[in-house]
Amino acid sequence: VRGWATAQDFPGKPIINRGFGGSELSDIIHYYERVIRPYAPAKIFVYAGDNDIGRGKSAAQVVADYKTLVSLVQSDFPGTQFIYISINPSIARWDKWPAMVEANRMVEAYAARHENLGYADLATPLLDDNGLPGPVFADDGLHLNDEGYRRWRVALAPYLD
Repeated sequence: VRGWATAQDFPGKPIINRGFGGSELSDIIHYYERVIRPYAPAKIFVYAGDNDIGRGKSAAQVVADYKTLVSLVQSDFPGTQFIYISINPSIARWDKWPAMVEANRMVEAYAARHENLGYADLATPLLDDNGLPGPVFADDGLHLNDEGYRRWRVALAPYLD
């Protein structure tokens, strides 16, 4: 996640943040040899899908690209844990939220059936009591503010142990 100071939020953890702005899952696949493979990671956390659906891809295409990325990782690093961070809701893309929920559900179901795959629900902590995006977004209504990243840190911490 490009805008998240992950190393500061998880001190003492060996974190390499390879996020790059505007990326889709297909971009991560394209740059796989640069952003994942050289590091031989023990755990991989991927946040992607938001831009994909925002640019018109279907939930099914997001899941297909996710499976392609999983296949690359499992081929190179069979014992590596691969955790997909759920697509989060946003004010700017609220009209796309139903497709994002569908993609999240499909990825979660797939991950539950396969070894070394995980799904981290970081979307729910961003919603208010009415199921709407809470006060966790920057002025653009798309990217998280400090409170949004704080909520993500709390929700993701258990996956780092």
